[in-house]
Amino acid sequence: MNFKNILIGITLSLSTISCIQDEALNVEAAIDGCSGANIQLININEISREIDIFVFEGSNVAAQELNFTLPDGATISPDQSQSKDNPPYYDFSTEKERTFTVTSEDGSNKATYTVNLYTIELPLKYSFENLREINPYHVLYLTDVNGIMQWASGNQGYNLCGMATNAIQYPTSQADGGVEGKCVKLVTQSTGTFGMNTNPKMPIAAGNLFIGSFNMTYAIIAPRQATQFGFPFTRKPLKMSGYYKYKPGATLTDQNGNVISGKTDTGDIYAVLYEAPNSDFSLDGDLFTEGNEKAKNIVSMARIDKTEATDQWTRFDLDFKLQNGKTINEDNLKAGKYKLAIVFSSSIQGAYFEGAIGSELCIDEVEITCE
Repeated sequence: MNFKNILIGITLSLSTISCIQDEALNVEAAIDGCSGANIQLININEISREIDIFVFEGSNVAAQELNFTLPDGATISPDQSQSKDNPPYYDFSTEKERTFTVTSEDGSNKATYTVNLYTIELPLKYSFENLREINPYHVLYLTDVNGIMQWASGNQGYNLCGMATNAIQYPTSQADGGVEGKCVKLVTQSTGTFGMNTNPKMPIAAGNLFIGSFNMTYAIIAPRQATQFGFPFTRKPLKMSGYYKYKPGATLTDQNGNVISGKTDTGDIYAVLYEAPNSDFSLDGDLFTEGNEKAKNIVSMARIDKTEATDQWTRFDLDFKLQNGKTINEDNLKAGKYKLAIVFSSSIQGAYFEGAIGSELCIDEVEITCE
């Protein structure tokens, strides 16, 4: 065999190996998302592998649609099937907690998730007294320790940068010294080299807290879409009140980490009632982007003008004001076709990664007053 034939043989062998490697089966086993009829809110905890699904009162929980988003080639099945199960419809009429196992495409990995299905209405008072989770970061209940719903935050996304070594170093945490008992503390934090190497760049992470969910699928590729605001609301809100303290960080920077001279950071406190034509519709972090079509769904909003720097608890009383020339349709309100979002942030432009590291917003004793 001459040298030319040997060279051809080696080339073909390498090509074959490359093709085999390219066709390797996927080893991932995870639940990346979930959707389905009547689902109003989903919280996925990848660390505890627990999924909380909230549906509107009156939904048929004996045939709840669950369309799971899985890695390529992965499969999912309930650990214990019910007689009424007909995937993607699952029976939660007798057991509100069920387990599902995901198997990777190559069969080498499995991941078991606990799926909890709840029917619930949004509370009107929020005191931040009780934690659902403390490791690796704080997750706060919307109500009391016996409650079900939880506040959402960007802590799950911040976990990717590896900057925090304990729960209080995350942007969102519970703190002592509230108006009564505990409060929530939101701090704008650095994302280190991780945030400067993402696309788009994310040099800071504002502390935030909101009613809704954080979708990890978008955490890096489309971060403003990761924060999904709102939960169905059947009452007419008139006012949002509560208390805050605010301390701006020393140096305001833009998305590229450049110093913005002559400006000081400020926080944000607001609530919006908006039209939700279907259960999957939600506002997100692009809410105040000019030209955002979704913003046209806002019916009324209560928003603070500015969080003044103060180390004393300062009361806010924010009236809901009609937006976009809209009024509230009573029939649609009763039918659950509106959602309410409440949002707090330590940096008003934090969704665009503009803020001052160290900016701190504390919030306590929030209440929504309705007609």
